[in-house]
Amino acid sequence: MARALSVVGERWSLLIVREALDGASRFGEFHSRLGIARNLLATRLDTLMAAGVMRRVPYQEPGDRQRFAYELTEQGRALRPTLVALLEWGDTYFADPQGPSVIVRHRPVHDASPCDEPVRIVLECTAGHSHLTPEDICRTPGPGARFVEGS
Repeated sequence: MARALSVVGERWSLLIVREALDGASRFGEFHSRLGIARNLLATRLDTLMAAGVMRRVPYQEPGDRQRFAYELTEQGRALRPTLVALLEWGDTYFADPQGPSVIVRHRPVHDASPCDEPVRIVLECTAGHSHLTPEDICRTPGPGARFVEGS
C-alpha cells in the first residue's frame, strides 16, 4: 500500500487520473478542470508518467507546433475501481444532504442493451464469495513480504 500511495497518495494525483478517465488529455484541460497550479500539475504529471500510470503522446494542431497530450496506460485505467471505491465511501460518509454530486453508472460499451444502473464496489474472494464485509477480511503476509528482525 505504501508503494501505491507514493504514486497516487497525493490528492491531486488521483484527481488527475479521475479527469483522464473522464476524457481529459491536455495540460490545459487538467488545469482548467481542476484549478491546480501549473507547476504542481506538471510535477504530478511527471510523477504519474515516471510510475507508468500515464504517458505523453505527441499531437499537432494544423499550423501549430507539436505538443503533448497525456493518456492513461493500462496501469492507469486499472485505477478506476479504486476511484469508484473512494467515491462510494465519500458519498456514504461525506455527501451533501441532497445526496451525491456524481453517480457512476453502468454503460456497456459493446452491449446494445442499455443498463444505466448505479455501479458499486463489491469485495469478492477468488473462491467466488462476494459481498464480504470488513470483518470478513484480513491482511496476511504475501510472497513478497519482508520481515524485519525483532519486530
